[in-house]
Amino acid sequence: MTAYNYLLEDSYKRRLTQYQYLLRSLHPSIKSKVKRLVDIVGGLFGLGITMIIAIPIAISMAISDPGPLLYSQVRCGLHGRPFRIWKFRSMVVGADKMKHLVKNEASGHIFKNTNDPRITCLGAFLRRTSIDEFPQFWNVLVGDMSLVGTRPPTVDEVEKYDPHHWERLKVKPGITGEWQVNGRSTVKDFEDIVKMDIDYQRKWSLGYDLSLIFKTIQVVFNKSGAC
Repeated sequence: MTAYNYLLEDSYKRRLTQYQYLLRSLHPSIKSKVKRLVDIVGGLFGLGITMIIAIPIAISMAISDPGPLLYSQVRCGLHGRPFRIWKFRSMVVGADKMKHLVKNEASGHIFKNTNDPRITCLGAFLRRTSIDEFPQFWNVLVGDMSLVGTRPPTVDEVEKYDPHHWERLKVKPGITGEWQVNGRSTVKDFEDIVKMDIDYQRKWSLGYDLSLIFKTIQVVFNKSGAC
């Protein structure tokens, strides 16, 4: 059974229907044509860089850890709708099946492990520099994600959500956001992430989006909070 089919199971659809009333109002960022234009331009630019860096990454991966260049996973986007996210593979092949063997160091409906043994040597570099995220520019271009938004949750995380957690799904998930510039992987309490996501929705503007993009660039170059 694929992750996508799993997401369409009755249990998930019931949860989505149950909290649909929380997602009725459209956040202003969803209706902004300028934000979408910025996403398209940024997505095209980012994909151009992705295609260039994919070549040396593919060569390095073939030498150090043979397997697929890309990794995909079904995530929950705007209003809980499913989409397939793309990344450069940073873990060993079949890592998802080993997840139960790794201790979750985070609190709440999120999974984090600072020294996850499934991460390859190349993958550690890709994550530390955030290069593994570059294929997500495709998700931005097709409209599943935005350059700036909330962290895209997994299906099993959303299935455990309490009512107030669904508020974070009122905007598109982003490659970056409040969580990216305020601790990144050092933030290990899900409730803190929810607060950041709601705070982003409250403060949202095109100018604020641009400020978060510039802050993200600084954070990435400083490699602060990465793992």
